[in-house]
Amino acid sequence: MTLTPAAASGPGTHIPEIIDHKGLGEESLAPQETRIMGSWSYLFAWLGGCVSIGTFTVGSGLVGTLNLLQTFVAIAIGCTVIGVALMINGQAGHKYGIPFMVQTRSAFGFSGSRLPALVRSVPAIVWFGFQSWIGAGALNLVSETLFGYSNLWAFFVGFQFLQILLSVLGFRGIKWLENIGSVFIICSLVYMFFSVINKYGDAIATNLVNVEGTWGAPFWGATMLFLGIYSTMMLNVSDYSRELRHGVGPVRQVAIYANSILPATLFMGLIGLMVSGATGQVDPIKVFSSAVDNKFLLVTTLLFIAFAQVTTNVLNNVIPPAYALMDVFKLNFKTSAVLVGLLALATFPWELVKDESAAGLNLFIQTYSAFLGPIFAILVVDYYVLRRQRLDLDKLYDETGPYAGVNPAALIATVIGVVSALTFSGVSWYASLIPAGLSYYLLMRWLPSARRFAEG
Repeated sequence: MTLTPAAASGPGTHIPEIIDHKGLGEESLAPQETRIMGSWSYLFAWLGGCVSIGTFTVGSGLVGTLNLLQTFVAIAIGCTVIGVALMINGQAGHKYGIPFMVQTRSAFGFSGSRLPALVRSVPAIVWFGFQSWIGAGALNLVSETLFGYSNLWAFFVGFQFLQILLSVLGFRGIKWLENIGSVFIICSLVYMFFSVINKYGDAIATNLVNVEGTWGAPFWGATMLFLGIYSTMMLNVSDYSRELRHGVGPVRQVAIYANSILPATLFMGLIGLMVSGATGQVDPIKVFSSAVDNKFLLVTTLLFIAFAQVTTNVLNNVIPPAYALMDVFKLNFKTSAVLVGLLALATFPWELVKDESAAGLNLFIQTYSAFLGPIFAILVVDYYVLRRQRLDLDKLYDETGPYAGVNPAALIATVIGVVSALTFSGVSWYASLIPAGLSYYLLMRWLPSARRFAEG
């Protein structure tokens, strides 16, 4: 890819111009000027990428804690916060065309950026493996229903390699996969939602509607859990916003994020709550196989589950760790995407889908959110408060410049934020924001070893 300087509009706004157009699978960390997504395409991509079985599991874990209305409100609050947060942290990528790994350099430094890369990549790889096992289970049940053949491990390995092949197509291939798939996904979600109500209506009314629940700390903890599923994407949203065409303003971006994430989260979260409240089942494959009586509709539903895992994984769980591997080990995108798929095999997802693992997954979300929240706060303070939305891209790509090495202010602020988050683990993401953001601002102003990062 060839770069040539474009005319600068002012100090700190020098933006390189990309000459070559990207083809399939040709992803780069260079500034992205050729945008391939309009407003509707971007909305459908997020809709297709946010149908997470993890949302189903979180909803299942709220049985006995919240009633149906409280869960609905908790999801709505969480998704509103998500939409605003995605818009805020995605502005650097949208304006300058830079990915998350480059965005972190001004705050953490070239070497220090490996910390947010690791924090973002680990949940992505774990969710990749978890959702791949769910998708393979759905395909295995389809095979057993239609042909009498069952081999879950064979389907898991084959399903994983199918996703790897789709991932190496890069953003252009992902765009079409998400856009086409979103129509099938939303129709299937509506169908499953009403199927569950029809079959378990009485039990739902008894166990979820006509119960008191709580509007206290567990309710706000639930908003954090639904938010926490997407807190990973809040961190690396620049990886996606750099593909959104110029001219889509902040208000429209919030509307895009909220209106794509909210329907998928509402349907999956409420379905998980309702079915688990009525049957006690947590495994979504067992849930849907018992909720649907018609063989054709069962197969369609199971194929939806498998397809939804593909659209979610290739957008949300491959791109971030692949970009991290590209930056740290100087690999190309295709090699990085293959490595991410192979690493997901080592996460033991067959253990994560067990009924007794639902509480553990909620704890996992709370724990990684404790690390993601401080990094989010640091990036926002760095871009909006310290640099006032003006970046010097030459310095962001200069490994020997002012951002070389590690910024101690960012590392110290991250630790302070993590400690605050773990102290209030039920609302870890919320609790980390102010301590991390404020301490980073003060350290950047007064810590001598951070001065060159501030001046940069």
